[in-house]
Amino acid sequence: MKPTAIVIGAGFSGIAAAASLARRGFTVDLVEKNNGAGGRASVWRQNGFTFDMGPSFYWMPEVFERFFAEFGERAADHYDLRRLDPSYKVVFSPQDDMAVPATRAEQRKLFERYEPGAASALDKFLAEAKIKYDLGMGELVYRPSLSWLEYAHPGVIAGLLKTSVLRSLRKHVQDHFTEPKLRALMEFPVLFLGAAPQNTPALYSLMNYADLELGTWYPMGGMGSVVEGMLRVAEKQGVRVHFDQNVQRIVVKDGRAVGIETDQGIRNADVVLAAADYHHVEQQLLPQEHRSYTTNYWDDRKMAPSSLLFYLGLDRTIPRLEHHTLFFDEALDTHSAEIYDEPSWPSKPLFYVSCSSRTDPGVAPAGHENMVILIPIAPGLKDTEAIRERYFNIVMERMSKYVGFDPRPHVVLKRSYCINDLKSDYNAFRGNAYGLANTIMQTGPLRPSMKSKKVKGLYFAGQLTVPGPGVPPAIISGQVVAELMEKEIIGRTNARPTRANAVTA
Repeated sequence: MKPTAIVIGAGFSGIAAAASLARRGFTVDLVEKNNGAGGRASVWRQNGFTFDMGPSFYWMPEVFERFFAEFGERAADHYDLRRLDPSYKVVFSPQDDMAVPATRAEQRKLFERYEPGAASALDKFLAEAKIKYDLGMGELVYRPSLSWLEYAHPGVIAGLLKTSVLRSLRKHVQDHFTEPKLRALMEFPVLFLGAAPQNTPALYSLMNYADLELGTWYPMGGMGSVVEGMLRVAEKQGVRVHFDQNVQRIVVKDGRAVGIETDQGIRNADVVLAAADYHHVEQQLLPQEHRSYTTNYWDDRKMAPSSLLFYLGLDRTIPRLEHHTLFFDEALDTHSAEIYDEPSWPSKPLFYVSCSSRTDPGVAPAGHENMVILIPIAPGLKDTEAIRERYFNIVMERMSKYVGFDPRPHVVLKRSYCINDLKSDYNAFRGNAYGLANTIMQTGPLRPSMKSKKVKGLYFAGQLTVPGPGVPPAIISGQVVAELMEKEIIGRTNARPTRANAVTA
């Protein structure tokens, strides 16, 4: 008989895991507390506007292709993917901005305009970043990280020895560029990994390769289209999806997970995979004797940022803004310190604006603008409506100076979202938005394990375990844990698509 599995949480990692488990011979039930799939990538529709409530950058397209290739499909079978050009814009002041082009030829021209010789430096920087990317995203992240021995591969070690890995990303960038604006551009991609650029290992220059070489894309209809496509794949594999079922405990018998209890009763299974918030599962759904990690362990974890978001519908379009616009018109180091070093509400926040209606007319009524504003903040801060409104006015004042008028009178729809909502909707530890930070001491086997140390048949996926924060890592997390479960529960490993096959699929 097929082994039965319950997957808790229908975010990217949960859907990926459920689909992969079903393909590998499990009978799978996917249980979600909310009334729809996506987790942090949920969608809000109101008055003709459609908002991606969470992730909006579609990076590392080959990771998505690798997922669909596992089932003999392609991303194009489920959504229309467009490469953005420019990829995004960076605003340094009301009079000074930088549109980042999609092609290497135009990127070289841009860099050379800011700093003579920077085009060649960019080529050198990205050549090394590609080595890291191929090793990191092609090899290292597709391992369950239960032991450091998984990384003891001559090809991996030799590849990493050719590159700068452990020194700081900031020093690595400074070795290549002197222009402050180019340095800021090269430091931006690691902003959400969970540490300031001066404390982030140079290994993560692989993010620059993902950014500048592989590009920024947009699935028409928004990131919700990706969720819908993945869910269709899961259901075609036979996954049974159950919404509006809040898990209250994991049922453990004789040291083994044998099911879950929801607000609708007990559901039995041979194994349980928790793709919900790891901390919540451990601390709330298991008794103390079955927890792998203590309260002190969790208190000592370094988190990636949380976010204050505003979803705005405007009755006109807003000039000068691109699909993605980053406001770096204040000091990055000050804001980073207020997230990571001395957690507090930022004094002069950097912020990000998404106007997906620039690319996709279907997400807003004709002549209107769909706008999402995101301010990175430290997790665990006090969250009140008064604080939210104060920051809304701060960013709108700054935006007004850039676009030449005050957008606030044109707002016809408004919703805010922050730490309290993340805790309520997703049981997010400290109200985090991006999970556990990718620091040296929280990498690979040093992250919370995919496999419970106390309960047999209990596994984990998502951004608090390996490989880390972000949509592509979440998808990978689900695929990797499914392969691990097949090996340990069924006793065999199905062949999975190679990276090359997935990219060309």
